Amino acid sequence: MSSLPGSVSISQPNWVMPAETAPHERTVMCWPTRPQVWQNRFRQAQLDYAEIARAIAGFEPVTLVCRAEHAELAADLCGTGTTFDISIVEIPIDDSWARDTGPVYVLNESGERAANDYIFNSWGEKYLPFDDDAKLAERLTTLRADVRRDFDFVLEGGSISVDGGGTLLTTQQCLFHPNRNPRLTRMQIETGLCDSLGVSVVMWLPYGLSLDDDTDGHVDNVAAFAAPGHVLLQGCDDPDEDDAYRMEANRRWVHGALDAQSEPISTLTIPVLPFVEMNNERLCVPYLNYYVANGAVFVPTTGHTADADMLALIATAYPGRSVVAVPGATLALGGGGPHCITQQIPAIGV
Repeated sequence: MSSLPGSVSISQPNWVMPAETAPHERTVMCWPTRPQVWQNRFRQAQLDYAEIARAIAGFEPVTLVCRAEHAELAADLCGTGTTFDISIVEIPIDDSWARDTGPVYVLNESGERAANDYIFNSWGEKYLPFDDDAKLAERLTTLRADVRRDFDFVLEGGSISVDGGGTLLTTQQCLFHPNRNPRLTRMQIETGLCDSLGVSVVMWLPYGLSLDDDTDGHVDNVAAFAAPGHVLLQGCDDPDEDDAYRMEANRRWVHGALDAQSEPISTLTIPVLPFVEMNNERLCVPYLNYYVANGAVFVPTTGHTADADMLALIATAYPGRSVVAVPGATLALGGGGPHCITQQIPAIGV
């Protein structure tokens, strides 16, 4: 079935990426490494990563990947060996965005788990070097003795959101960008998504955020499945911002479209889009770059007057889960948010 002009329907293979809301075995994070990315806030980035790791560890175990020279500091700031279930794993890395550099896990009908290893090219070779990040999925899965599935195309975890039932959200702005897979046609990209992630319907939102030059419009800044058939969308209630039009276009594109189960999708818009000034740079800190863990949702905040109301609105989409505010401004300076610095490993046998 085809849910929209620009959607594709292909038979579903055996391996399926579970929704982020499915039970997790643990969360993977990568410790900050590049001081130049964080400018004069490198120490604050380390503190914020540690705070978020401890917060997640209150709900599920955390594996923290870091360079050998950072292991002692990371363990000290994260409180490993105390009440926090945080394990330090020493693997060479170039950067600190586990969502995009780490493996993407899938399950099959027999209850087995495998790790998809896509090509990582540092968002179009924006940040050099990236050789170690390109090998992170292989090194981590080898250490864990995971089954690994290699795929010969560029894909970052932050560019996709799945409902676990056969439907995937992404953006045209990112996956059609010439610095990703310029030799692949749209149909080839869609086929790669369907075959590797076990989806049968791909929904192409038109836009990411207007200021998202780092990832070229990752979907995890603007949309997420809260449940099958229900999508949360980042809005922008300031008509003078470019994102007001862009986010409304996304809403119109997806609302009412049919998912893989031939059911119309409902949407909930988080209307406020915070901006902050830091180091003479204007930054966008979308609430939608949140991370869903076992029993909790971790939402980036900036002290905006709407923080409490937006967290309460997000909570309505995740009944039974705690909604936890975590620091978002410094992460945005580095180019991401809580979802960008985390990657879930789905549980098996539950």
